[in-house]
Amino acid sequence: MLVAFAVAALADLAALLAGSETGHTIAKPLLMPLLAGYAALHRAPRMLIAALLFGWGGDVLLLSDADAAFLGGMGSFAAGHICYLILFAGRRTRRPLAAGYTVALVGTVALLWPDLPADLRVPVAGYSLLLAAMALRSAGLGAVAGVGGALFLLSDTLIATGVADWPQLPVPDFWIMLTYLGAQYLLAAGVLRQTYGGGPAID
Repeated sequence: MLVAFAVAALADLAALLAGSETGHTIAKPLLMPLLAGYAALHRAPRMLIAALLFGWGGDVLLLSDADAAFLGGMGSFAAGHICYLILFAGRRTRRPLAAGYTVALVGTVALLWPDLPADLRVPVAGYSLLLAAMALRSAGLGAVAGVGGALFLLSDTLIATGVADWPQLPVPDFWIMLTYLGAQYLLAAGVLRQTYGGGPAID
């Protein structure tokens, strides 16, 4: 199952580099169900599987350029972050890290705010708060999950800069998906490692 996820991930990234919308449309919806199936095979907590499947919902909705689909996708990802927060409940995080995420959150939202469409400013700000909380709490589970949370924050920040029409990296969707795939895998691996002490979760 993990090999299938890796193959689908490589196919999706290759499609993005090649500019193949068809390849991306085929590969992207396969990613999170495969990772969720892998997690389920290793008896993952239900909240992890739910988080990955909410990620799948967001992935599918964001294949459309419609504003309603963007908001729906953001809502699906937000539900996934809530699942992650439930998983990370009670975990301690260091104050310097919390301060760093707070500065990053406030600074990023403040910079993006004037350039975001008016109807997306409040939803993006609310989503960003939830995302930053998830990223911060993920560090309480260990370095693997912590890096995953940070990558998720980076991936969605890249999306937000695109919505705000800021200058983008070459092939921006490639970098968005690369950081997103790394984020979801490392979050899943971190949860499985913490739950079962390692083993097949990260092999």
